[in-house]
Amino acid sequence: MTRGKQKIEAQRRNAERNQKAKGSQLEARAVALKVSCPICKTQLANHNQLGDHYASKHPKEMPPVESS
Repeated sequence: MTRGKQKIEAQRRNAERNQKAKGSQLEARAVALKVSCPICKTQLANHNQLGDHYASKHPKEMPPVESS
């Protein structure tokens, strides 16, 4: 084992990286979902996704206009 010190440092770095990735992303997801479909109440991230959602799920309905 010629790379003993490098191996230990790599394990320490990997442990730090893996520790940061743990946890729930529910709070971040709730912040990102800003638009909801008035028909089925599906939450979407932006108005473009709402337009795509209407085209696929509610083709007979017109999407609401974007209010900026």
